[in-house]
Amino acid sequence: MTVAIVRFGGSNCDRDALRALQQLDVDAEIVWHEDGLPVDTSGIVLPGGFSYGDYLRAGAMAAHSPVMDEVRDLAAEGVPVLGVCNGAQIGSESGLTPGAFTTNASARFQCEHVHLRVENPDTPWTQAYDEGDVLSIPIAHGEGRFEIDDDRLDELETEDRVLFRYCDEHGNVREESNPNGSKHSVAGVLGEHDTVAVLMPHPERASLPDIGGTDGQGVLRAFD
Repeated sequence: MTVAIVRFGGSNCDRDALRALQQLDVDAEIVWHEDGLPVDTSGIVLPGGFSYGDYLRAGAMAAHSPVMDEVRDLAAEGVPVLGVCNGAQIGSESGLTPGAFTTNASARFQCEHVHLRVENPDTPWTQAYDEGDVLSIPIAHGEGRFEIDDDRLDELETEDRVLFRYCDEHGNVREESNPNGSKHSVAGVLGEHDTVAVLMPHPERASLPDIGGTDGQGVLRAFD
């Protein structure tokens, strides 16, 4: 059983994800998208980067890769799927999760540590945390602003499908702590099943003690 980290042309966080999972003793391998998923795939990571140069829209072209049909099929069977940053954009573009990620309110690329508040601890991705926990995890994106129509957002919130919100170091959700203008400060959401999640911050970059903290490890422990 292995976690498949799907590499597209332009992916650049696949090796980060691999190292972070190996740190947790999770069997994982990088898979070129044209080769399809291994038969023993037990989890899937759609990593960050700039797939296809982010032409058209970030994630739009990768979402039409044939491997995404396999990803959707396995997701429907309950196989854990995590999309991070560009992987979150691919996930939303391919219909794995609702909403869309578009240009930051600042209209610039932002690379910095942010704080996230855990909204729903009862998922595979957040079971290591308590509701209200505040995590420090980096972002690195130019198109991370989460957008969705108000009615659909109300449904997500009613169904507890908002995983994380941007907040300050004390857990307060404020306009000043929202780095990209995401609606309702949403930083991560669930698909129709809680085994599918996307988020813009990079948990794999906050999983190794020697490079800046381990707050993101809990997210990756869903693959244990």
